[in-house]
Amino acid sequence: MTRPKLLQINTSLNWSATGKIAEQIIVLAKSLGWDCYTAHGARYVHGKSAAQDISTDFKLNDFWDAANTMLWGKHGLGSKYVTKKLIRTIDKVNPDIIHLHNVHGYYLNYQILFDYLARSRAKVVWTLHDCWAMTGHCTHFDEIGCEKWKTQCHDCPLLHTSYKTWFFDRSPSNYKRKKAAFTSVKNMTIVPVSEWLSKIVAESFLKDYPRQVIHNGVDLSIFRYKVSELRKKYRIEDEKKVVLGVASAWGRGKGLEDFCRLGEINKFQVVLVGVSEKVERQLPSSIIAIRRTANQQELAEYYSMADVFVNPTYKDSFPTVNLEALACGTPVVTYRTGGSPEAVDENTGMAVEKGDFQALVSAIETILQRGKDAYLEFCRKRAEQHFNKEECFADYIKLYEKVLSDKTK
Repeated sequence: MTRPKLLQINTSLNWSATGKIAEQIIVLAKSLGWDCYTAHGARYVHGKSAAQDISTDFKLNDFWDAANTMLWGKHGLGSKYVTKKLIRTIDKVNPDIIHLHNVHGYYLNYQILFDYLARSRAKVVWTLHDCWAMTGHCTHFDEIGCEKWKTQCHDCPLLHTSYKTWFFDRSPSNYKRKKAAFTSVKNMTIVPVSEWLSKIVAESFLKDYPRQVIHNGVDLSIFRYKVSELRKKYRIEDEKKVVLGVASAWGRGKGLEDFCRLGEINKFQVVLVGVSEKVERQLPSSIIAIRRTANQQELAEYYSMADVFVNPTYKDSFPTVNLEALACGTPVVTYRTGGSPEAVDENTGMAVEKGDFQALVSAIETILQRGKDAYLEFCRKRAEQHFNKEECFADYIKLYEKVLSDKTK
């Protein structure tokens, strides 16, 4: 019997949440007898893949693609040569399933790719990790409550955020190009990573595609409560409760300004992981700043050390950091942003209105007063029941099998 073939396409390899999720799906599929291939950009790569590796470009290409975005506002419309080269490779592989993750990020030409996908015999599964596919520019309009994406983007207020452009607002033409390209594929299933994002898809030009929510999952064998010596390492006073924040890149969208304000409160010790040298200079001296770590075992120790994990995010679809904290037995406080509140219930944390700093502080104090022991078992159980990567990513395998068995498309 011929082994089914899976090709995944993503900006990164084993880097950030999307890269790790894609790789974990590959590992599971390969263990079940699939031939697996992964195509990715050259810029964000950590280690090797369990799949046969197809790097779509060279690093210099990223700079040309970025220049195309910054100067002309045409993100995702460069990289013509490398995309055509990738398509020739896809033809040789002849995959049964082409699983897309982020097709934005200075490494692909989405028009060329989707023109090919519209002609391909392969079934397409597209996991949406953000809102970029449905807008003329931004990845997260929720940050400012913009609703232009529902009809026609124009006069974009977020040109200087994700995939920054300096001079031209191409959001109207980019919106039309995306709509034409992304609705040209017949054999495609959309996978939003949260119920919130699924509702967004239902109001977008992708609404007519079949869709299935599959939440992100975490490795429960790595992310679990661990006895940690980190308090001693950083000389945190025994009576001080630890408020933890984790991000791959800190900025306003991740709540950096709110953490700066939290750092000025002497009732607890704020620890931030993933801080660059530049960001550290912006922080109050009271905050303990930790550089980004690719060591997940070490990251689990930080979650375990914390009395509460705080995620004051202003733009997110379904942050994996919430799940990692829960798996380590740590309650979560988050803003009611995107799909972030879907991670918690009344026994495992609290969600407050986005930007309500006083409500954020109140929620943190409520949890700290109860103590972590009151939450630890509930947090771990919620992670086991809802966010076990083995079960979450098994849903992708079931979806692959389902779309391959559908002979009507």
